[in-house]
Amino acid sequence: MPPDSPSPSVVPTTAVPTALLLSRGVDRLEATLKITTAILALAAGVYTYLGVRELLNGSPSMVFFAAVIYSVAVSVGIYAFWIFLMQFMPHVVSTKGRNLMFGCMLLGSLMIVAMSSWLNASALAGAAAIQQHLSITVQNYTRDLDAANTNAIAAQGLLPDIQLSASRFSKLADAEKAGSLTGTSGSGTVVQLMTQMSGQLDSLGQEVQASAKRVSALFEQGGKHLAKMRELISDRGPIASRSDAFATESLALMGVIANLQQTSVAPAVKRAATTLSSGFIAPVAGGRTADLADRQSAVVGKVEGVIAMQAASLSDAADKILAMPRVEPARFQSMSPAEAVLRYAGDFIPSWAGAISIDLMPAVLVLILCVVHAAIRREGLPAANASSVTVGDMLAALQMAREVETARRAVPSEAEPQYTPAATPAVAEPAAADENVTALASARHPK
Repeated sequence: MPPDSPSPSVVPTTAVPTALLLSRGVDRLEATLKITTAILALAAGVYTYLGVRELLNGSPSMVFFAAVIYSVAVSVGIYAFWIFLMQFMPHVVSTKGRNLMFGCMLLGSLMIVAMSSWLNASALAGAAAIQQHLSITVQNYTRDLDAANTNAIAAQGLLPDIQLSASRFSKLADAEKAGSLTGTSGSGTVVQLMTQMSGQLDSLGQEVQASAKRVSALFEQGGKHLAKMRELISDRGPIASRSDAFATESLALMGVIANLQQTSVAPAVKRAATTLSSGFIAPVAGGRTADLADRQSAVVGKVEGVIAMQAASLSDAADKILAMPRVEPARFQSMSPAEAVLRYAGDFIPSWAGAISIDLMPAVLVLILCVVHAAIRREGLPAANASSVTVGDMLAALQMAREVETARRAVPSEAEPQYTPAATPAVAEPAAADENVTALASARHPK
């Protein structure tokens, strides 16, 4: 009975070694690796061109050619660097050699970041970084304008005291006309003194009020400059032209801040207070009688004491205002996109990450190749496999086997001696016996 034949549904399979699969994958992806590296190097070159173009000065044609040459050099350098690592690093197996290769990769990565990545970040986030710079500058100018306005209007707090003192002297003059101070009615020396002090304080109060109007006008003008600067920040036009217009507005705003500090009336109040106290000259009593003259002199002495107290109070208040720190607004400095990206790098971490990733992405591919080749070496790549041997390979192997067999048979026959003992009857028997022996090669290939 014939043996059972295998079921048609059962198909014998041959397991392909993992090392062979990995080797085939590396061969298939070699072109993909080169194309991917070339595309990444090209992208890095394009963004490098956009970044370096903002740093060059000269004619448009010279800037264009210089930027193109630099970006092409960067692209070629990046591509060659990563291709070299992809070709050599996976095959270096010694610890010392592998460490040296990792050192080369680290050094090359740092050089790529230095010559390309920061320019890529400038191209990706340069305009946003300049806008950030403009926004911070506006905040600083707003703070300086408020501080200057506060210093300028601080003297307005002295106005009520000045007006109150002027009103007091005016009322005392009116009272003296009725004889309330000296006991004698009329407009004599005391009335004239009181009227004079009231007039001086009224003039000082009017000066303070006029200063308030000037300060208000200047503050409003500064607010208009700030509004224009904010409008330039939020505009959609080219960032270079907006930055130039911003610089013009900032210069005008600095002039407004300087005028505000010069408009402060505190120095005038200080001078007026000094004049009231040190420049006071007691008038000679003009009474018709000695008794009236004595009474007038006594009132004048009391007025002098009041004036000295009022002058000291105004002087102290003015000193406090003058002691306030003077506002020194910083001059606006224009920046290129690359400079702005470097200064405000902490605010644009995603852009920096993207710029560096474009340049260093092939490093991941190099590490993958190292891991794959290490796995191939660890598992061992078979010399041949039934599923991978072609007909040409099989014929070449059979031909080589025949040549080896022929050479093996020819060597003993040439090495044996060519003589035989004379009387040896048993020599013919093996020859006779050879007639019934079939060669192994003939048995394998029946006719």
